[in-house]
Amino acid sequence: MERPSWDVYFIELAQKVATRSTCPRKQVGAVIIKDKNILSTGYNGSLRGLPHCTEVGCLIEDDHCVRTIHAEANAIIQAAKHGVEIDGSHIYVTASPCFNCFKLIANSGISKIYFLEFYRDKRITDFADQVGIELIDLSSRLNTE
Repeated sequence: MERPSWDVYFIELAQKVATRSTCPRKQVGAVIIKDKNILSTGYNGSLRGLPHCTEVGCLIEDDHCVRTIHAEANAIIQAAKHGVEIDGSHIYVTASPCFNCFKLIANSGISKIYFLEFYRDKRITDFADQVGIELIDLSSRLNTE
């Protein structure tokens, strides 16, 4: 049996984390790692203690569900809540971040974003170049490993 590469291992963990998502429009998972250690995970879901999209439906504004907090934001929040330092870490996400999540990632000190699917917002590529964040598309690697 062949062991998966680290990239495949972490993106597959992000896919598993995404199964906890409670918005039927898009299930997204995120895993923050540093030195091959998992620091935090997150998935898209409602505010703590409030009903989820799966229970009361999505709250749509400008073709986006605004009831949910995105996976990347939840992973960053969980790290902060538990006092986990994420500066210099990497994040694996099942879909590339929206622009707002990209800004959170950039200001949190995460230096690389690995993703499976490019999702909507091309601004992140321009801003990633400007702030020195590497964007890595794993879609072809996952299919071949």
